[in-house]
Amino acid sequence: MKTLIISGTNRLNSNTLKVSKYYQKILAEKQYETEIISLTDLPDNLSVTDLYGKRSEAFSGILKKVNAADKFIFVIPEYNGSFPGILKLFIDACDFPDSFYEKKAALVGLSSGKYGNIRGIDHFTGVCNYMHLNVMPLKIHLTYINKDLNELGHFITEDSIKFINQQIDKFIKF
Repeated sequence: MKTLIISGTNRLNSNTLKVSKYYQKILAEKQYETEIISLTDLPDNLSVTDLYGKRSEAFSGILKKVNAADKFIFVIPEYNGSFPGILKLFIDACDFPDSFYEKKAALVGLSSGKYGNIRGIDHFTGVCNYMHLNVMPLKIHLTYINKDLNELGHFITEDSIKFINQQIDKFIKF
């Protein structure tokens, strides 16, 4: 089974990528192999080169990994009360239905505020439902992310660590 962690922003040095790497580390400790796709690796001109059936060489390798995956973990920061536009562009550039149809996903929201991207995760769940991407019911909302991660990218709040581990354990069985 092939699992991808999608780091849902193209912002360089983001907390989203740090959280994605944390998930990958915890999953590896549980003998569960994953690969991260960071949206920072998308071609700069994705909206011109890879929508509506066109395929660039730069995006083809990413798309092959997505199409081969069975499960996904989407780590999604809050952007203006929702999820990043680059994540929607990424989804739109992928193959429908091959990329996501009847596959499985876990969702992780994060924000620097107190709600952990609740609305953005709800919005993204609607997109997943449309694509027939089966979303695991346990969604995590990581709050005050810029205070909850230390300089090594590890969580310092016991509740965050506990809930992440619960989600990961359920994801492995999902």
